[in-house]
Amino acid sequence: MASLRDIRKHIASVKSIKQITYAMKMVAAARIKRAQASIMAARPFAVEMDRLIADLYRELGEEDLSGTAARELFEERPAGGTLCLVLVTADKGLCGSFNTNLLKAATAWLKENCGRKICVVAVGRKGRDFLRRLKGLDLELKYELVGIFPKAGYVHAQLLTDTIVNLYRSAPVESVTLIYNEFKSMMAQRIITDRLLPLKSHIGTASKERTSGTDFAFEPGKKELLSALLPRHLGAQLYRTLLESQAAELAARMNAMESASKNASELIEGLTLKMNKTRQAMITTELNEIVGGSEALNG
Repeated sequence: MASLRDIRKHIASVKSIKQITYAMKMVAAARIKRAQASIMAARPFAVEMDRLIADLYRELGEEDLSGTAARELFEERPAGGTLCLVLVTADKGLCGSFNTNLLKAATAWLKENCGRKICVVAVGRKGRDFLRRLKGLDLELKYELVGIFPKAGYVHAQLLTDTIVNLYRSAPVESVTLIYNEFKSMMAQRIITDRLLPLKSHIGTASKERTSGTDFAFEPGKKELLSALLPRHLGAQLYRTLLESQAAELAARMNAMESASKNASELIEGLTLKMNKTRQAMITTELNEIVGGSEALNG
């Protein structure tokens, strides 16, 4: 049976943990409002940029794209080349199943493409460490970006864009796949596995959604406009991805810390009850000993 001192130490340690989890919950709650506002502001721009590229691509013909640097970002490449995975995770833990679900999705994708040569761009310390521990795969970590959350900015998206485009153009990369957590609400996140490059199928889908015709006047020209917009388009999509992941992580951490604080309170109540029962039993035992000793003296 645990002594009163042991129970008191246990209660004190749980109270300390509760203070930490409660503080982390409050910090996440303070940051989530700004992160939510940022993602709500970035989503419309990314969606409209997607539609603009789709409309422009529809206006262009194959002859307009020929001989341009933009063409290779649209063209489907022959199967059998290197695959590129962009994995966006958190830098820290204590956020529930946020990282676990992402790593499970990445593992499923890697198993699906087992036997292929894979290069990886890792955003977030958790994903980078996970990929470094993998054995038995033809996998190379090409670029890592850690320590950016919860202050991810457009400059980080631009770094990712430059890295991914350079990889896609310099190496025989067949396609680029993006895995990240999308912010749905304060209580829910959704794993997204999307193909970032090549753009043809992605843009073609967006183009079909626009049924109304649009007349364009191009200045200085179609090729120049497309070449200028494509890097901005990729940057906007990756910036949205970082903001989605950032908001989803903060929401997951807030919920996890709230649950941990609640569990700590329940544990403290149980330990306090146990301590009171133990103290009452000790007092009763001492009283019985005093009464027994008194009767023995009187007898």
